Amino acid sequence: MKIAILPGDGIGTEIMAEAVKVMAVLDLPFETETALVGGAAYEAHGHPLPESTLNLARAADAVLFGAVGDWKYDKLDRPLRPEQAILGLRKHLGLFANLRPAICYPQLTAASSLKPELVAGLDILIIRELTGDIYFGQPRGRRVAVDGHFPGAEEAFDTMRYSKPEIERIAHVAFQAARRRNKKLTSVDKANVLETFQFWKDVVTEVHAQYPDVALDHMYVDNAAMQLVKAPKSFDVVVTGNMFGDILSDEAAMLTGSIGMLPSASLDKANKGLYEPSHGSAPDIAGKGVANPLATILSLAMMLRYTLNQAEAAVRIESAVDAVLSAGLRTGDIWSEGMQRVGTREMGDAVVAALSGRVAGKTTTPITQA
Repeated sequence: MKIAILPGDGIGTEIMAEAVKVMAVLDLPFETETALVGGAAYEAHGHPLPESTLNLARAADAVLFGAVGDWKYDKLDRPLRPEQAILGLRKHLGLFANLRPAICYPQLTAASSLKPELVAGLDILIIRELTGDIYFGQPRGRRVAVDGHFPGAEEAFDTMRYSKPEIERIAHVAFQAARRRNKKLTSVDKANVLETFQFWKDVVTEVHAQYPDVALDHMYVDNAAMQLVKAPKSFDVVVTGNMFGDILSDEAAMLTGSIGMLPSASLDKANKGLYEPSHGSAPDIAGKGVANPLATILSLAMMLRYTLNQAEAAVRIESAVDAVLSAGLRTGDIWSEGMQRVGTREMGDAVVAALSGRVAGKTTTPITQA
C-alpha cells in the first residue's frame, strides 16, 4: 500500500509526524513517500504543486495530506498561492466527493459552543461536491463592466455551474452513505434564488427514485445554517455543492468542540482518496508543539476504511483515540478544567500507546461512520 505523505505548511508538518507514528505501529505493509506541497513547495520549486508531487499523488494508492497556507504568501499571484495545491490535487485526481463527519465525542460535549443536550450523541456526515460550482466554473476573472449599476467600473466575476452528471454522481455517493446509516438524506440548495440549485434539486430528486428506502428532504442553505445550531441532531447525512459545503462543514465542525478533532476524505469514482484534517495550517501556532493531531490521525483511519479496505485497523485507531480522550488527555483546543493538557507529540504518543493497550480508560464503539 503506497501512501503519499504531503505534510504541507504551518502545523501540517507537526500533525503529520504523529499520524506517521501511528502508521508505523499498525503492522501493515505500508510504503510511504514524502513530498513538498503548498508554501513549502513554492519556496523550493517556485510552485505550490510541483509536477513531481502531483505524479507521486497519482501513483500512490492514497494521499495523506496535512495543511497548506501562510499569511506571508497572500500577496502572491493566485495561481502561486499555497491553497492552489489542494485545489489542483482535487482537480487532477478527480476527487469529487468530500466526506466530512461531524462527531461529538461523549468526552467532549462540554467543549462545544452549544449546550451539551444539543450536541450529545451528534453524528452528522456532510458530503460536499468538490470539483464543480463557483470554485471551478468558467468564465471567471476581472474586467470593465459593460452593464449593471456601474458601467465602465472595474468588476470581478465567477461562474456557478453544475452539469447533470456532476450532480448525479455526488447524489449517488450521498444516497449510498445514507443507506448505510439511518436512511435519511438532506439536500441543501438555494433553489429559490439560483437556477443552478433549482437544477441541483431537480436532479437529486430524480436520483432519489433509485433509493426508495432513503428519506429525502430539501433545505435552503440559510435555513440549514440556522438548523445546524438550533437542532443539529435533526440531520444525519447532508449533501450539497462545493461552496455551501465548504461553509456548512466548518460550521458543523465547531459544534463538536474543536475543528481539530475532525477528519475528512476526498474520493474519486474508484474510492481512491486524499485524506486530511478539516482544519487549516494555523501559522500562528506552528512550531509551538500545541496543535491537535487527532484529526489527522482519524483521517488515517478513514483512509484505511474507504480506500485501503483495512476496516479492522481503522477501528483500532478510532478506539485508541477514544481511550486517550477517556483517560483525560487534551490538547489546548479541547482542554477543560480537570483534564490533563498535553502537546502535539504527547497526544500522538498516547494514541500509539493506546494501540498497544497501555492507556487507561474505557473504549467505546468506534464512532467514525459513513
